[in-house]
Amino acid sequence: MAKNQVMTKSKQRNRNNVAYLFVLPFVVVFLIFSVYPVLRTLYLSFTSYKGFGDPVWLGLDNYKRVLTDKFFWRAFGNTLKIWGVNIIVQLGLAFLLTILFSDIKYKMRGLPIFRAIYYLPNLIACTSVAFLFKTLLDWKYGSVNQMLISAGITSTQINWLGDVNIAPYVISIVGAWMWFGNSFIVLMAGVQGISTDYFEAAAIDGCGRWTRFFKITIPLLKPILLYTCITSLIGGLQLFDLPYLMNGPQGGTAGQPNGVLQTAVMYLYKFGFETRQTGYASAIAYTLFIIILIVSIIQFKWLGKED
Repeated sequence: MAKNQVMTKSKQRNRNNVAYLFVLPFVVVFLIFSVYPVLRTLYLSFTSYKGFGDPVWLGLDNYKRVLTDKFFWRAFGNTLKIWGVNIIVQLGLAFLLTILFSDIKYKMRGLPIFRAIYYLPNLIACTSVAFLFKTLLDWKYGSVNQMLISAGITSTQINWLGDVNIAPYVISIVGAWMWFGNSFIVLMAGVQGISTDYFEAAAIDGCGRWTRFFKITIPLLKPILLYTCITSLIGGLQLFDLPYLMNGPQGGTAGQPNGVLQTAVMYLYKFGFETRQTGYASAIAYTLFIIILIVSIIQFKWLGKED
C-alpha cells in the first residue's frame, strides 16, 4: 500500500515537472522582455545615462528635475486636455448606444452587426487613421474644408491641425472615434449581464428611461465603469501615436515648437531618443507611472466603494 502511494506521488511530481517545462518558455520571455526592462529603466532613472558608456549615479536629481520642469508639466497638461475631451466623447457615445440597444421598449435588432461596425475603427492601424484624418483635415486641400465651403457653412479654410484653439480637440475626437466602439462593447457586455427583471419591474412601476438608467444601470455597471476609466486613463496619459503622426514630433501648431499637441510621452521620447538623455527620460517614465498609479487608486476608491 505504501509502495503504491510512493509511486503515485512520484508520478504526480513528474506531471508537475512536465507542466513547469511547458510554462518555462513564457516565464523566460516575460522576465527578459518585460520584467528586466522595467527594473533596468528604474535603475537608469537614478543615473545620467546617455545611451552609451557607464551610468553615473545621480540619486534623486532626475526626479527633482522632473518636478521642476515646467515644459514637462505643460506637456502633461496638454495630455490631460486631450484625454479629458476624448473620454467625455468616447464614454458619451458608448453610453448613448448602450441605452439605445438595451432599452426594452425599442428592442433594437442587429446588435452583432452594429457591434462589429462600431468596433471596426479600433482594428485599423493608428498610422492609417492618422494619415486618413491628416488628409481629410488638410487646411488647403482637405475634403472637410471643401465640403464646409461648398455647403456655405464657412467661407474660409479652417486650419484644423494648425490652430492652437482647435488642434487638441481634433486629436481628442479622432481618438474617441477610434476607441468608442471598444467602450461600447465593454459597457454592452456589462448591461447584458444585468437581469432584465430589474428593468421590466421598473418599467411596470412607471420609471422612465433615464430613471432606469441612473438608478439601475449605472449602479450595477460600477465594476465595468471602473475598468473602463482606469484603462482609458492609462492609455490616455500614454498618448503618443496620434499627435506625433498627425502633427510632428514636437507637437507644434502654427509653427510653434513644443506646441499644444506635445504630450508627456512625446516629451519623454524627445529626451530618450533625440537628445539621448536616457536617465532623465527614465525618470519621466516613472513619474508618469506614479501619477497613473495614484489616479487609478483614487478612481478605484471612488467607483469601487460600497454604498
